[in-house]
Amino acid sequence: MTLPALEVKNLSKAFRAVQALDEVSLSVHRGRVTALLGDNGAGKSTLVKCIAGIYQPDSGTISIDGAVHRISSPDVARTLGVEAVHQNLSLIDTLNVAENLFLNREHTRGGRLGARLGLLNKRKMHTECRAALSHLDIDIPSLGRPVGLLSGGQRQAIAIGRAAAWGQQIVLLDEPAAALGVEQARRVLDLIRTLRDSGVAVLLITHNMDRVTEVCDDAVVLRRGRKTAEVKVSEVTKDDLVGFITGSKTADSPRGSVP
Repeated sequence: MTLPALEVKNLSKAFRAVQALDEVSLSVHRGRVTALLGDNGAGKSTLVKCIAGIYQPDSGTISIDGAVHRISSPDVARTLGVEAVHQNLSLIDTLNVAENLFLNREHTRGGRLGARLGLLNKRKMHTECRAALSHLDIDIPSLGRPVGLLSGGQRQAIAIGRAAAWGQQIVLLDEPAAALGVEQARRVLDLIRTLRDSGVAVLLITHNMDRVTEVCDDAVVLRRGRKTAEVKVSEVTKDDLVGFITGSKTADSPRGSVP
Protein backbone atom coordinates (compact mmCIF):
# COMPACT_ATOMS: atom_id res chain seq x y z
CA MET A 1 0.00 0.00 0.00
CA THR A 2 1.31 3.46 -0.87
CA LEU A 3 2.36 5.82 1.86
CA PRO A 4 -0.26 8.41 2.85
CA ALA A 5 0.42 11.91 1.61
CA LEU A 6 -0.32 13.14 5.13
CA GLU A 7 -0.11 11.17 8.35
CA VAL A 8 -0.80 12.57 11.81
CA LYS A 9 0.15 10.45 14.82
CA ASN A 10 -0.91 11.05 18.44
CA LEU A 11 -1.24 14.81 17.98
CA SER A 12 -2.14 16.78 21.12
CA LYS A 13 -2.72 20.48 21.65
CA ALA A 14 -3.92 22.33 24.76
CA PHE A 15 -4.82 25.96 25.32
CA ARG A 16 -4.21 26.34 29.04
CA ALA A 17 -6.88 24.20 30.73
CA VAL A 18 -8.64 23.29 27.47
CA GLN A 19 -7.42 20.10 25.77
CA ALA A 20 -8.29 20.89 22.15
CA LEU A 21 -6.65 17.74 20.71
CA ASP A 22 -5.92 14.55 22.60
CA GLU A 23 -3.62 12.09 20.77
CA VAL A 24 -5.40 12.36 17.42
CA SER A 25 -4.17 10.21 14.52
CA LEU A 26 -5.31 10.12 10.90
CA SER A 27 -4.10 9.49 7.36
CA VAL A 28 -4.98 11.25 4.11
CA HIS A 29 -4.12 9.67 0.76
CA ARG A 30 -3.60 11.13 -2.70
CA GLY A 31 -6.63 11.06 -4.94
CA ARG A 32 -9.00 10.80 -1.97
CA VAL A 33 -11.11 13.27 -0.01
CA THR A 34 -11.21 12.74 3.76
CA ALA A 35 -13.99 14.43 5.72
CA LEU A 36 -13.05 15.78 9.15
CA LEU A 37 -16.25 15.80 11.17
CA GLY A 38 -17.37 16.85 14.64
CA ASP A 39 -19.44 19.36 16.56
CA ASN A 40 -18.23 22.89 17.24
CA GLY A 41 -15.31 22.69 19.64
CA ALA A 42 -14.41 19.13 18.66
CA GLY A 43 -10.92 20.21 17.58
CA LYS A 44 -11.27 20.17 13.79
CA SER A 45 -9.96 23.67 13.04
CA THR A 46 -7.23 23.27 15.65
CA LEU A 47 -6.03 20.10 13.90
CA VAL A 48 -6.01 21.81 10.49
CA LYS A 49 -4.12 24.79 11.92
CA CYS A 50 -1.49 22.46 13.40
CA ILE A 51 -1.01 20.78 10.02
CA ALA A 52 -0.90 24.20 8.30
CA GLY A 53 1.77 25.53 10.68
CA ILE A 54 -0.41 28.13 12.40
CA TYR A 55 -0.37 26.28 15.73
CA GLN A 56 2.42 24.16 17.15
CA PRO A 57 1.25 20.86 18.67
CA ASP A 58 2.32 19.98 22.19
CA SER A 59 3.15 16.41 21.18
CA GLY A 60 2.76 13.97 18.31
CA THR A 61 4.10 13.96 14.76
CA ILE A 62 3.07 15.12 11.29
CA SER A 63 4.50 13.21 8.32
CA ILE A 64 4.47 14.12 4.63
CA ASP A 65 5.10 11.13 2.34
CA GLY A 66 6.46 9.15 5.25
CA ALA A 67 8.93 11.80 6.47
CA VAL A 68 8.30 13.48 9.82
CA HIS A 69 8.38 17.29 9.66
CA ARG A 70 8.15 20.08 12.19
CA ILE A 71 5.81 22.51 10.48
CA SER A 72 6.80 25.68 12.30
CA SER A 73 4.92 28.16 10.09
CA PRO A 74 2.53 28.38 7.12
CA ASP A 75 5.55 29.09 4.91
CA VAL A 76 7.11 25.79 5.95
CA ALA A 77 3.81 24.03 5.23
CA ARG A 78 3.71 25.54 1.76
CA THR A 79 7.26 24.38 0.98
CA LEU A 80 6.04 20.86 1.79
CA GLY A 81 3.13 21.19 -0.65
CA VAL A 82 0.46 21.82 2.01
CA GLU A 83 -2.08 24.57 1.34
CA ALA A 84 -5.04 25.53 3.52
CA VAL A 85 -8.27 27.43 2.90
CA HIS A 86 -9.54 28.71 6.25
CA GLN A 87 -13.00 30.06 6.96
CA ASN A 88 -11.85 33.67 6.66
CA LEU A 89 -10.38 32.85 3.19
CA SER A 90 -7.30 35.08 3.79
CA LEU A 91 -8.05 37.16 0.69
CA ILE A 92 -7.25 40.88 0.48
CA ASP A 93 -10.32 42.69 -0.83
CA THR A 94 -8.42 45.60 -2.39
CA LEU A 95 -6.16 43.34 -4.48
CA ASN A 96 -7.32 41.83 -7.74
CA VAL A 97 -7.71 38.13 -8.52
CA ALA A 98 -4.21 37.57 -9.89
CA GLU A 99 -2.59 39.51 -7.04
CA ASN A 100 -4.43 37.37 -4.50
CA LEU A 101 -3.48 34.16 -6.27
CA PHE A 102 0.20 35.15 -6.18
CA LEU A 103 0.10 36.72 -2.71
CA ASN A 104 3.59 36.34 -1.18
CA ARG A 105 4.69 34.55 -4.37
CA GLU A 106 4.67 37.51 -6.74
CA HIS A 107 6.56 37.45 -10.04
CA THR A 108 8.87 40.44 -10.34
CA ARG A 109 10.72 42.02 -13.24
CA GLY A 110 14.03 43.79 -13.55
CA GLY A 111 16.23 41.12 -11.97
CA ARG A 112 17.42 41.35 -8.38
CA LEU A 113 17.02 45.11 -8.27
CA GLY A 114 13.46 44.86 -9.53
CA ALA A 115 12.71 42.20 -6.90
CA ARG A 116 14.13 44.43 -4.16
CA LEU A 117 12.05 47.36 -5.40
CA GLY A 118 8.94 45.19 -5.71
CA LEU A 119 8.42 45.72 -9.44
CA LEU A 120 5.68 43.24 -10.30
CA ASN A 121 5.47 41.33 -13.56
CA LYS A 122 1.69 41.72 -13.75
CA ARG A 123 1.40 40.33 -17.28
CA LYS A 124 3.06 37.05 -16.29
CA MET A 125 0.97 36.81 -13.14
CA HIS A 126 -2.26 37.38 -15.06
CA THR A 127 -1.31 34.80 -17.72
CA GLU A 128 -0.44 32.13 -15.16
CA CYS A 129 -3.48 32.99 -13.04
CA ARG A 130 -5.80 32.55 -16.02
CA ALA A 131 -4.19 29.18 -16.84
CA ALA A 132 -4.43 27.94 -13.24
CA LEU A 133 -8.08 28.91 -12.87
CA SER A 134 -8.94 27.50 -16.30
CA HIS A 135 -7.37 24.16 -15.32
CA LEU A 136 -9.84 24.03 -12.42
CA ASP A 137 -12.77 25.23 -14.57
CA ILE A 138 -13.01 28.43 -12.51
CA ASP A 139 -14.50 31.25 -14.58
CA ILE A 140 -13.74 34.75 -13.30
CA PRO A 141 -14.56 37.29 -16.05
CA SER A 142 -12.03 39.93 -14.99
CA LEU A 143 -8.80 39.01 -13.19
CA GLY A 144 -8.09 42.70 -12.68
CA ARG A 145 -11.16 43.26 -10.53
CA PRO A 146 -10.71 43.66 -6.75
CA VAL A 147 -11.91 40.48 -5.05
CA GLY A 148 -13.97 42.58 -2.61
CA LEU A 149 -16.37 43.23 -5.50
CA LEU A 150 -16.87 39.55 -6.33
CA SER A 151 -19.60 37.20 -5.14
CA GLY A 152 -19.13 34.86 -2.20
CA GLY A 153 -18.88 31.88 -4.53
CA GLN A 154 -16.27 33.56 -6.70
CA ARG A 155 -14.20 34.53 -3.65
CA GLN A 156 -14.38 30.98 -2.35
CA ALA A 157 -13.36 29.65 -5.76
CA ILE A 158 -10.34 31.97 -5.82
CA ALA A 159 -9.24 30.81 -2.36
CA ILE A 160 -9.56 27.17 -3.39
CA GLY A 161 -7.91 27.92 -6.74
CA ARG A 162 -4.93 29.45 -4.94
CA ALA A 163 -4.64 26.39 -2.71
CA ALA A 164 -4.90 24.07 -5.71
CA ALA A 165 -2.36 26.07 -7.71
CA TRP A 166 0.29 25.84 -5.00
CA GLY A 167 -0.71 22.77 -2.98
CA GLN A 168 0.71 20.06 -5.18
CA GLN A 169 0.23 17.35 -2.55
CA ILE A 170 -2.23 18.26 0.21
CA VAL A 171 -5.11 20.74 0.41
CA LEU A 172 -6.90 21.48 3.69
CA LEU A 173 -10.40 22.98 3.40
CA ASP A 174 -12.24 24.39 6.42
CA GLU A 175 -15.97 24.71 5.60
CA PRO A 176 -15.37 25.86 1.99
CA ALA A 177 -19.07 25.97 1.09
CA ALA A 178 -20.36 27.59 4.28
CA ALA A 179 -22.81 30.48 3.74
CA LEU A 180 -22.96 29.84 -0.02
CA GLY A 181 -26.08 29.37 -2.13
CA VAL A 182 -26.96 26.04 -3.74
CA GLU A 183 -25.35 26.78 -7.11
CA GLN A 184 -22.21 28.31 -5.58
CA ALA A 185 -21.84 25.35 -3.20
CA ARG A 186 -22.19 22.95 -6.13
CA ARG A 187 -19.32 24.67 -7.91
CA VAL A 188 -17.15 24.38 -4.82
CA LEU A 189 -17.90 20.64 -4.66
CA ASP A 190 -16.94 20.35 -8.33
CA LEU A 191 -13.61 22.00 -7.49
CA ILE A 192 -13.03 19.46 -4.73
CA ARG A 193 -13.71 16.63 -7.18
CA THR A 194 -11.23 18.19 -9.62
CA LEU A 195 -8.57 18.29 -6.91
CA ARG A 196 -9.23 14.67 -5.98
CA ASP A 197 -9.16 13.51 -9.61
CA SER A 198 -5.82 15.28 -10.18
CA GLY A 199 -4.25 13.21 -7.40
CA VAL A 200 -4.29 15.75 -4.58
CA ALA A 201 -4.96 14.59 -1.02
CA VAL A 202 -7.87 16.64 0.37
CA LEU A 203 -8.90 17.06 4.02
CA LEU A 204 -12.35 18.65 4.22
CA ILE A 205 -14.04 20.08 7.31
CA THR A 206 -17.81 20.24 6.87
CA HIS A 207 -21.00 19.94 8.92
CA ASN A 208 -23.07 18.99 5.87
CA MET A 209 -23.59 15.22 5.64
CA ASP A 210 -24.94 15.46 2.08
CA ARG A 211 -21.61 16.96 0.98
CA VAL A 212 -19.74 14.20 2.79
CA THR A 213 -21.59 11.48 0.87
CA GLU A 214 -21.25 13.42 -2.40
CA VAL A 215 -17.50 14.03 -2.50
CA CYS A 216 -15.74 12.24 0.37
CA ASP A 217 -14.12 8.81 0.31
CA ASP A 218 -13.21 8.57 4.00
CA ALA A 219 -14.34 10.23 7.22
CA VAL A 220 -12.62 10.93 10.53
CA VAL A 221 -14.76 12.03 13.46
CA LEU A 222 -13.52 14.08 16.41
CA ARG A 223 -15.42 14.45 19.67
CA ARG A 224 -14.12 16.64 22.48
CA GLY A 225 -10.63 16.58 21.02
CA ARG A 226 -10.40 12.81 20.55
CA LYS A 227 -10.84 10.69 17.43
CA THR A 228 -13.93 8.53 17.83
CA ALA A 229 -14.29 7.08 14.33
CA GLU A 230 -12.38 6.59 11.07
CA VAL A 231 -14.48 4.96 8.33
CA LYS A 232 -14.97 4.62 4.61
CA VAL A 233 -17.96 6.76 3.63
CA SER A 234 -19.32 4.07 1.30
CA GLU A 235 -19.64 1.67 4.24
CA VAL A 236 -21.78 3.87 6.51
CA THR A 237 -24.91 5.99 6.31
CA LYS A 238 -25.46 9.65 7.05
CA ASP A 239 -27.23 8.60 10.23
CA ASP A 240 -24.16 6.62 11.24
CA LEU A 241 -21.94 9.67 10.74
CA VAL A 242 -24.29 11.82 12.81
CA GLY A 243 -24.26 9.13 15.48
CA PHE A 244 -20.45 9.16 15.58
CA ILE A 245 -20.50 12.93 15.97
CA THR A 246 -23.05 12.94 18.78
CA GLY A 247 -21.61 9.89 20.51
CA SER A 248 -24.73 7.72 20.11
CA LYS A 249 -22.86 5.25 17.87
CA THR A 250 -19.39 3.71 17.96
CA ALA A 251 -17.15 3.06 14.96
CA ASP A 252 -16.56 -0.58 15.85
CA SER A 253 -20.31 -1.18 15.64
CA PRO A 254 -21.77 1.51 13.32
CA ARG A 255 -25.29 0.14 13.36
CA GLY A 256 -25.37 -0.28 17.12
CA SER A 257 -25.93 2.27 19.81
CA VAL A 258 -23.50 3.10 22.55
CA PRO A 259 -24.54 1.22 25.68
